[in-house]
Parts: sequence; C-alpha cells; structure tokens
Amino acid sequence: MCQLFALNSLAPAAVTFAFTGFSARGGATGEHADGFGLAFHDGQACRRFVDPAPACDSVLAQFLRTHPIHARTVLAHIRKATQGPVQLANCHPFVREWQGREWSFAHNGDLKDFHPRLDGSYRPVGQTDSERAFCWMLQKLRRRFRRALPDWTRLGPAIAELAEAIAPHGKFNFLLSDGRALYAYGATRLFWLQRRHPFGTAHLVDHDLTLDLATTNGPDDRMVLVATEPLTRNEAWQPFAPGELRVFVDGEEAWRHVPAAVTGRLQPGLVMQPA
Repeated sequence: MCQLFALNSLAPAAVTFAFTGFSARGGATGEHADGFGLAFHDGQACRRFVDPAPACDSVLAQFLRTHPIHARTVLAHIRKATQGPVQLANCHPFVREWQGREWSFAHNGDLKDFHPRLDGSYRPVGQTDSERAFCWMLQKLRRRFRRALPDWTRLGPAIAELAEAIAPHGKFNFLLSDGRALYAYGATRLFWLQRRHPFGTAHLVDHDLTLDLATTNGPDDRMVLVATEPLTRNEAWQPFAPGELRVFVDGEEAWRHVPAAVTGRLQPGLVMQPA
C-alpha cells in the first residue's frame, strides 16, 4: 500500500526535514517505489510536484528535500501501485478546482469494484481507484453546495458521509485539502501529532537525522503532522480510530467524527478551542 503525509500549520512552514524521512520510504526503507508527489497550498492555489520515479533517488525529490517551500498545508504521497501503471498520470496528490479553489487529494488503500457514475464535471486522467474516488467526492460536494463554498464546519460532516460510503469497497485512508483546512480520514491506519511551544527535538525513524524544533519555530507557532506511520521515534504520535475523520485548521484539531460502530453511539464531533 501507499504512504501518506500531511502538514497543517498556523504559519507557513517547510517540510524538508519530514520529507527527508518520508521520501526514504519510497524505495530505501520501504517498498513504495512507484512514484511520489507533494502539493503545497498557498491561498486559493497550490503548487504540485509529481514524479513516477522512486522518491528515495529522484532528482525532483532531492530538490524538495534541500529547497524549503513554505506553506500552511502540505500533502505528500509515495506510491506502491495496486491499480494503474507506474506513470505520471497516476501519481498523487491529484488536484482539481472547485468553487475557485484548488483541492488536493491523496489516498492509501485499494478499492475493489468501485466504478461510480461520473457526470462529466470531474473525470480521471489516470487509471487509479484513488482518482476515481476523488472525482466522485468532488462531484457530490459540488451538487450539495451549489451556491457557495462552505467552511469546514459544513464540509466536515459531508466529507465524513462520503468517506463512509466509499469505505466498504476496501481500504480508504485519505488526505484532502483546499488550503483552508486539512481533512484526514483513517479507515485502517493513520497517525497524527501536534507540535507547539515549548518545542523539543525530533529524531527521524527512516534517517539518522535529528532536528532541534526550537531553532525553526517561534513561541506562537503550532502545527499538526499526519502520516501512515510515525515519522519520528521520540514524539507522541496518536492513532486514528478506524473510520475516523479529523479536520485540522491552523495547526489544531478543529473537529472529528467517529462512526457509531466504533464508539457505540453516534459522535457528531468534538470542537477544540485553541489553547
């Protein structure tokens, strides 16, 4: 299966340190060698970099490991192909426009017999189940919110509903963002971590590299990291519950939804105020 990584931050931040460890899983410390990609959100648009080469030795990946690009929300993906050949069109994150904003999406899993009817507003370019799911989700959101783009308080429940509709087709862990909020869904395996003052040090799992976070962050900074597997060995990564959707805004968890089958009762969400 593929690997996911995302950052959501109060202030623009770079992911060179995290990507150094994450990209090693693309053929060096992991078998996910069928391409990679990153999407850096900046306002309404995003900068997308994708390459079908293994992330561990791609020239583009080396550039991204050594040249900081600052953004408040970043999505990253390294691929192990299950559906669709190894080619540029099948590299995540996928990007589409909706309501004047660019949305990025990355998926980890394998959806069986998932061929939804698409009305033409969004069509896949490649052959992956992931891109089909993304197009279908945006199609549904576009139909539901026709007049204006809602904020995360309305989008969160709608995205949770769509995720639960797709999840029975197989493993469906995903990241979705338009730059205003990060939506992370952990069907089977996903972890998250918040960093805030006082900052300590972080030691990568996949690389013998340590960073003193206090040297790169100020007292008012805060950020959330999400990954398929923890990227650091000395920080308190927390697992998602099966089928849990979490919404992160400005480096904090803003809302979460856990299916009734997991909690024993319907839990519509938990709003957390900034500390």
